[in-house]
Amino acid sequence: MAHIQIRNLVKKFGDVEILHGVDFEIVDQELVVLVGPSGCGKTTLLRMIAGLEDVTGGEIALDGRVINHVREKDRDIAMVFQNYALYPHMTVYNNMSFSLRMRKVPKPEQQRRIRWVAEVLKLEDYLDRYPRQLSGGQRQRVAMGRALVREPMAFLLDEPLSNLDAQLRVEMRAEIRALHQRLKATAVYVTHDQVEAMTLADRVVIMRDGYVEQIGTPDVIYDRPSNSFVAGFIGSPAMNMLPGHLRRRDGKVLVEFAGGADTEVQAVQGGEDGIPVVYGIRPEDLHIADEQDGWPLTVEVVEMTGREIEIYGRLDGVRICVLLRERRRLSPGDTVWLRPDGARAHVFQADTGRNLVAA
Repeated sequence: MAHIQIRNLVKKFGDVEILHGVDFEIVDQELVVLVGPSGCGKTTLLRMIAGLEDVTGGEIALDGRVINHVREKDRDIAMVFQNYALYPHMTVYNNMSFSLRMRKVPKPEQQRRIRWVAEVLKLEDYLDRYPRQLSGGQRQRVAMGRALVREPMAFLLDEPLSNLDAQLRVEMRAEIRALHQRLKATAVYVTHDQVEAMTLADRVVIMRDGYVEQIGTPDVIYDRPSNSFVAGFIGSPAMNMLPGHLRRRDGKVLVEFAGGADTEVQAVQGGEDGIPVVYGIRPEDLHIADEQDGWPLTVEVVEMTGREIEIYGRLDGVRICVLLRERRRLSPGDTVWLRPDGARAHVFQADTGRNLVAA
């Protein structure tokens, strides 16, 4: 398939700079997900790879060949759009064959490719139907099939599941992942949904305000976030963030909170005694302790999700969440005592957001 290199990429619209020297690469057969909040530049970056946006600075290379000024139709890259972009007056078969006809691919080869893609995407029974006769999930598969029949070097997917309902999104995520594993295709996938990013990606690229904040496998991103933004963005429910001060006493490193309580932290690198920090702990890493043997939390909200219970309350005025996997009868107003898993905690420098816990 393809090896894509993004080298110090810059994008400006007028005097406004949208991307600020983005630099990373996508290796052959890898599925990389670009994720971040709205306005972070992920879709602009995808469109630049596709050739739909001009490059202001830097380079995009495909298998070592710089393609900055190569027309989009000559890049051998296929894109799947958010709104499907199907031709309503054409059948499924004709929608998928359109690009092949434009390239004057011989008809027997068109038929071979479409039969193969229809089998892969389970569309054999729908080839004579029109888009209006299909469900949302079926239309999405047709849009993917139209890209697949081209047999391109790389696939680009721009929030392809955003128009589907929740259950169908889960089903399509599994289909896309299985399809990628079967085809071994190089793919770049854009989403604002961090669950999609974590479940689909070989590697995740987290963006904010036109910068890359961290690149890594889903487990590294989750377990070792490089800064407080990544820690708070990835994970649902989000990581709890408690402000405090770093203290070094008797060879130990602690975080002291506003109410006077403190907790020991491990593997902290750097940070002088007394600096403001933010203590980060994920909801599943807070455990119910024996009475008066931990942090007291007055329960405000209890949410039963089925397999888990989410408890919300306040510590030192900060709202936090606790994720319990065992069944407990709790009601608003109850008090529980919490014990954090110190080995899973993070300490972020308050002014820079940098994670002070060793990787």
